[in-house]
Amino acid sequence: MAVVIRLMRAGAKKRPFYRLVAADSRRQRDGRFLEILGHYNPISQPFELVVHQDLVQRWLDNGAQPSEQVASLLRSAGMTLGKPSKPTKKAAPAAKARTRRKPRPVSERKQKAQAAKAAALKAGKTVVKKGTKRKTAEKK
Repeated sequence: MAVVIRLMRAGAKKRPFYRLVAADSRRQRDGRFLEILGHYNPISQPFELVVHQDLVQRWLDNGAQPSEQVASLLRSAGMTLGKPSKPTKKAAPAAKARTRRKPRPVSERKQKAQAAKAAALKAGKTVVKKGTKRKTAEKK
């Protein structure tokens, strides 16, 4: 059983309050936990952090991994830690998808339209966008 030390959300809507808990890594964020190790209130100014350092140290000695946020909070409380647990990563794109694709070739129809547009601009005509009544209009 992999044990993590993480924050468990409590409190009302838009009023977060977190408990520091030791929990099985397979459990939900707010699910069953093994032990409460403290609490964190980000709403109060300055934020309130209560940590039972002896309990946290016991779990760390037994191999529990703190989450990144908990590791940051514990460092601010003055505890020294090992490395925080890594967040879960999304699957990396396949090697084929990582290589940059070549741009698609331009069709003959599009090449002709671009050439006609360039010629119209050279002749001194303004080109009106597609979908309007007149495609070209003479400059005044």
